[in-house]
Amino acid sequence: MIGRVLAVNRSDIRGVVKTNVGEGYLRKNWGLVGDAHAGAWDRQVSIFPIEAMEFIPPDKKETVDIDGYTENITIQGISLDDLAVGACLRIGKAEVLILHIGKEHPKDEGRPFIVSRQGRFGTVTKGGAVRVGDPVEIVGK
Repeated sequence: MIGRVLAVNRSDIRGVVKTNVGEGYLRKNWGLVGDAHAGAWDRQVSIFPIEAMEFIPPDKKETVDIDGYTENITIQGISLDDLAVGACLRIGKAEVLILHIGKEHPKDEGRPFIVSRQGRFGTVTKGGAVRVGDPVEIVGK
């Protein structure tokens, strides 16, 4: 199954909405260059499968801004079941190992509501360029 990149998002400040910059570079053992969440830790990059939007409860839907990105990479076309902890994704030229689904402390509203529950977080195992339209595929589990 091959998906695709819908958005490449970054912000140089934590806690604010990220901007879709169209392309970026995922540095091995670091994350998205220029993003405030990059660093030497286990949540270097955040990936959000757009299919997870179906899990937003009706009372929260109006708070979620489709373009109010809080994740680094927005993808489409890969089954949520295939995006499990331990899966390795090739995104463009880079590879990311998924280590977490969601956050320890889920958010209550807005796009963070769903990203904090269904976002995938992990480490960059192979650096490379990533841009909107690039293929996304599972390359290992």
